Amino acid sequence: MTPDTGFPSNTDWSALETRTDRSQALQRVWRGFMTARPAVGLLLLALQGIAFVVGQPIHTPTLAITAFYAAFTFADRLRTPARLPLRRAGMTWLLCIGLDVGVFALLQALQTGTTVNYTPLLALPVLMAAVAGGLVVGLATTSAATLLMLAEALRFQLGAGPDGPGRLLQAALTGTGLFVLSLLAHQLALRLAREEARASRSQDSAQLQAQINALVIEALAEGVLVVDEAGRVHTANPAADALLGGGLDQNALPRSLAGHPAWQPLADLAQRTFEERIDGSADLPVAQAHAAPRELRVRTRITAVDGAVDRGFCVMFLQDLRQLEARIRTEKMAAMGRMSAAVAHEIRNPLAAITQASALLEEDLAEPAQQRLNAMVQQNARRLGRIVDEVLDVARVRQQGGDIGQSAALPLAANVYAMVDEWSRQSGRVLPALRLVESLAPVRFNEEHLRRILVNLLDNAARYAGPGADAIRVLTFAAGDGRPTLVVWSNGAPLDQGVERHLFEPFFSSESRSSGLGLFICRELCERHGATIRYERLRPVPDAPAGNAFLLSFAPAPAQPGPLPQ
Repeated sequence: MTPDTGFPSNTDWSALETRTDRSQALQRVWRGFMTARPAVGLLLLALQGIAFVVGQPIHTPTLAITAFYAAFTFADRLRTPARLPLRRAGMTWLLCIGLDVGVFALLQALQTGTTVNYTPLLALPVLMAAVAGGLVVGLATTSAATLLMLAEALRFQLGAGPDGPGRLLQAALTGTGLFVLSLLAHQLALRLAREEARASRSQDSAQLQAQINALVIEALAEGVLVVDEAGRVHTANPAADALLGGGLDQNALPRSLAGHPAWQPLADLAQRTFEERIDGSADLPVAQAHAAPRELRVRTRITAVDGAVDRGFCVMFLQDLRQLEARIRTEKMAAMGRMSAAVAHEIRNPLAAITQASALLEEDLAEPAQQRLNAMVQQNARRLGRIVDEVLDVARVRQQGGDIGQSAALPLAANVYAMVDEWSRQSGRVLPALRLVESLAPVRFNEEHLRRILVNLLDNAARYAGPGADAIRVLTFAAGDGRPTLVVWSNGAPLDQGVERHLFEPFFSSESRSSGLGLFICRELCERHGATIRYERLRPVPDAPAGNAFLLSFAPAPAQPGPLPQ
């Protein structure tokens, strides 16, 4: 039983042609055969000339056939290559293989009284028929050549007397050898076609895999560097270039890591990885051209050739440590938020009962000490109620997702003035200093959401601001990119870097009496409306001291279509 190799049987050459797309190797062999034919013709002419030089008479029919063969094969070499494989003994077979068999057999038949033997030349068309024509065409060609040799030997036997049987036996043995040669050549040709098809598929698969790998690496948010033992970068994706501050031009690779002073820690880590021949990891500072150094978490992996200890590459994976920590904290906080929302739901009902019972109790209390204790209960119940509301608000904002409610084109200055005035009256604080630009473009925002953000920022400012009428300022202006911007500023002390880094994270607060959700809710609401919020330490006006400022950059409202022309 023939093993299943995924290829057609020996006789199914048409299927094999489809699978190998007319094997290029077969075309090369055919071109070699077509080149060998005129070479054989010229060699035969040369032999005729040598025979004439050494004194042998010229045999005119042999010379004429040899000259015709040389001229015809030379002209035939210039025509378009045949369609391979040859499925049958058609015109292509007749003009090439069949012609060669006939010419070589005729030359052998014309030899009278000479020792020249032309039968070895029959191996050339037999080989080509077995390779280019398949098993059937190859055996048919071999049979034709063998029959011609036997016919010539039989003719010689009839006229040569006792020497005839030897000539006939020689023709039979030569024919047997040609059959064996044809079978072996056919099997080798099949194997060549299979190996080439397998190699072609492997090459296509490797190219496809390489393209997929390149796309994946290009799209990775994680930086990837491929470094050799000399410390030269051979491959770098855009994320790695951004993390390293730019400068890794793909057209300029390979490039030495040590050639850039800021990248020296990476070069040292790659060198240590090659020396120890083990994967490594380290947190490294990388200087940036126009910013503070960036902390990177770098993991290294060795990719070496099997059996070789001095070849291979070091693949370095780069991650921004700050972003990595922020993502981990966000995942933890999200889980904590879900748990907190569930707990808040459970707290709300007993808290409402406590508040109601305290209000009823207040009506029956006469002693001042008992009233003070009851007031403390009510105050802490209200505080706990606000915390529960904030926790539930976070869950509500997350569940609503992209739904921004009834957002509209709001005149920023008028709405900010009304909201700040309302906050001042309700909180009992002096109205903050206002500097509002009325000519700003309307902003796309939900009015209630804007009020919520502004009240939260004003509450924060009032909590940390110092005394004085100008301790809190509210400003509006157009940023450099034209976006309307709102600033809530206070003259509080600078924030610690550790606090500033986590300002907008959920459940983070610098004091124990805060839930740490206010700024997180502000950021969530801003993002839903296409706005941004950030913290800066700046001066609101040239003659004012530096203070803490929260800046909101709004997306301008889309222009309203005007009336149609009459």
